[in-house]
Amino acid sequence: MSRLPVAERREQLIEAALNVASREGIDGATVRAVAAEAGVSLGVVHYCFRDKDELLRAMAHTITERNLGRGMAEMPATAPARDLIMGVLDGLWANIRATRGPQLLTYELTTTSLRHPELQQVGIDQYVVSWAAAEQFLEDIERAAGVTWRVPRHIVARSIIATIDGFSLAWLVDGDADAGYQGLRLFAEHLVTLAVPLDEAALLGDLTVADQAPQERTAEVRSIAPPVAPAGVTALA
Repeated sequence: MSRLPVAERREQLIEAALNVASREGIDGATVRAVAAEAGVSLGVVHYCFRDKDELLRAMAHTITERNLGRGMAEMPATAPARDLIMGVLDGLWANIRATRGPQLLTYELTTTSLRHPELQQVGIDQYVVSWAAAEQFLEDIERAAGVTWRVPRHIVARSIIATIDGFSLAWLVDGDADAGYQGLRLFAEHLVTLAVPLDEAALLGDLTVADQAPQERTAEVRSIAPPVAPAGVTALA
């Protein structure tokens, strides 16, 4: 077995854990199974991750980052808000359809974190990252399309993530990708109506998005979350 820097070894183990969990579910992603998938000893896994809590958090973070990164194509410098919103919608839905296993694993990680208090931070981290990415998307639209929003940005961001979650989960259940896409398009059309050109907003006194920066709300979320058990979960061998 070749020696790798810890950061690279962690990435290798996260990838192995995602492969196992996508095939067999969270319960199947034991330390022993992850070690076998990666071709390393149990000690290597324990050296890189102090417990399964830490490994699950790393898996959740990686999935969330990939889901958002694949769907968020680079935005043009200038374009109408509707074109920008629909373009991102198409990219997101194409990614969701192409990654059924990871999508299912995303929800499994969330529900697992809700049933085990010591894993609660896993679900919190998933949504903190998703909300922040949605806010960044809205800020990018503001710059590219010269608009503001009728509703505070952080509320719009939560609505985006909740809608994507709902239609994605429905598609995982019934397999009707067209129905999911049409539902997302309907929401996107509504989102377009919330975008107001800056000159029009100034005339109407409708500049409503002078709210907190995403990182400030992230700090608030973390500050109100119940503390995670310091020892985490005992690794399953």
